[in-house]
Amino acid sequence: MIDYKTIGGKIRKQRIACNLSQEKLAELCDVGTTHISHIETGNCIPSLKVFIAILNALSCSADELLCDELERAEYTYISEITHILEDCSSHELMIITDTIQALKSSLRKQNITRVK
Repeated sequence: MIDYKTIGGKIRKQRIACNLSQEKLAELCDVGTTHISHIETGNCIPSLKVFIAILNALSCSADELLCDELERAEYTYISEITHILEDCSSHELMIITDTIQALKSSLRKQNITRVK
């Protein structure tokens, strides 16, 4: 089942990251501000036309917003991690690598494995 509240939250987060108000996003998508508000809270399911307009306005891909709903979301997660690491120093990368390895080991010990 698709979780529209989570998708709406991701739209909101991306909108804020783009420094856009709900009013500006609504204008860019040719819909009302209330409609954007309802989409962001999961109280309304956007049409495909509006969803594509949102993607274009936020300069993001559908998989970024739908990642939790995709069966094969690894590419999106790897891409996001790569983006986060782009401006890290060698020292930061070393610490992050050690942290990831420890977390992965801990998750596997707890039998928390990724779903395929």
